Amino acid sequence: MKKLNKTTVDKKQLPVKILQFGEGNFLRAFVDWMIDKANDAGVMNHGIVAVQPIPGGEFVANLFKEQDCMYHVYLEGIKDKKPVKEVSLVKSINEVLNPYTQYAEYEKIFLSEELEMIISNTTEAGIRYEEGDDLNANPPKSFPAKMTALLHKRFTKFNGDANKGLLIVCCELIEDNGSTLHDYVLKHAKFNNLGEDFINWINTACHFYDTLVDRIVPGFPKENINEIKEEIGFDDNLVVKGEYFHVWAIGGDSIIKDKLPLDKAGLNVIYMDDIKDFRAKKVRILNGSHTAMVPVSLQLGCETVMDAFNTPEVEKYINQMVATEVLPAINEDPEELKAFAAKILERFYNPFLKHYLKDISLNSISKWETRDYPTVYDNCKNLNKDAKLTIFSFAALLVLYSGKSEVAFTPNDTPEFIEFIQSTFKEYDINGWVEGIVKHKEMWKENFAEVPQFIDEVADDVKLILNGGMLKALKSIMA
Repeated sequence: MKKLNKTTVDKKQLPVKILQFGEGNFLRAFVDWMIDKANDAGVMNHGIVAVQPIPGGEFVANLFKEQDCMYHVYLEGIKDKKPVKEVSLVKSINEVLNPYTQYAEYEKIFLSEELEMIISNTTEAGIRYEEGDDLNANPPKSFPAKMTALLHKRFTKFNGDANKGLLIVCCELIEDNGSTLHDYVLKHAKFNNLGEDFINWINTACHFYDTLVDRIVPGFPKENINEIKEEIGFDDNLVVKGEYFHVWAIGGDSIIKDKLPLDKAGLNVIYMDDIKDFRAKKVRILNGSHTAMVPVSLQLGCETVMDAFNTPEVEKYINQMVATEVLPAINEDPEELKAFAAKILERFYNPFLKHYLKDISLNSISKWETRDYPTVYDNCKNLNKDAKLTIFSFAALLVLYSGKSEVAFTPNDTPEFIEFIQSTFKEYDINGWVEGIVKHKEMWKENFAEVPQFIDEVADDVKLILNGGMLKALKSIMA
């Protein structure tokens, strides 16, 4: 089997236009894969230097070096209800650097004339403000401090040239990711007295973008890596496995569309002034369906999303909930919404990914409030009707967390909330139990009691589940 490096594959050196914070599976199977597609399509000619956002990682760094930063992305999924597979050799990364041990090389990149943008995925915990973070460290500790330091050095080198600002595109899974990073950079600049000229340069010459990213990336396929190596014909130890579906929504000014024209390569990248409405739509349809599905499906013995959608009652339940409660509460063109939802729900039929329900169940208390309660509220207040199927998912969650469900389950959520749900359970007073949970001020930001009869409807559903089991209760509410 062939080694994967420049002796076996022709790889040209690309101009470094992108500095990327993060070298993990998601960026490699999403952003770097897209850049490679756009390079091949001739709409871009961008090389990437990836830097490690935290110390360590020598093993992975050595793998990159051995393979001259090349790797395969192995995508499997469903398109138009048919299985689809795509395998790509990605060659868009020029180099992977550790800024903690290779600071001079790292600094050379961020001060280069040809650099145009920074792309990041430093995890949800990466965009945080750490007061007193030393901007003179090589490099500073936190990501916002790193950004402030490198931008200030760039500002200084180019004497505040407006043409030497950077486009900064964040992929961290937090709301307002780019805007938040921008705010923290300014906060560091002010705290360190870097001057109004620098702050004005940040606000006018640099452009921060909020994004929403979506592709399930399980990562290195260790369970069948030998078969995959045989298939691709290379001894590739950086293979990344992901689903075929992808979407990247980028919000902000139009400059990014010209500098990062990924849509011209046929990729599902959407540019818009503000991504808030798009995010809300996606969260309600995809994430809301996941969160509603989990407590119902786990109590039916399902382990994965595919198991759930292979259960006719669950498949009908989620599709009916989306069609009759979620979509009508979103103020957009019904036909466009229906088509959008169809693409989203098609992913649940993907037989190639093991998307475990127990993993999705993490922190379901807060997830249900942000993803599903808005559907309940809007159906009540705007459409003057009950979202009975969405409400049922809340009852299922309470039963699952109570420890009284048919299938044993250990919740992975805020311990004091789980303890409260379990310790206050009273089989003889389900309504009182539900009311106590709903009115727990620390557990919820919203006041669920604003929806008339919410507590009573949840209590009735809990009784259905406890008395007859999940399958019987599920059939009953869809009758």
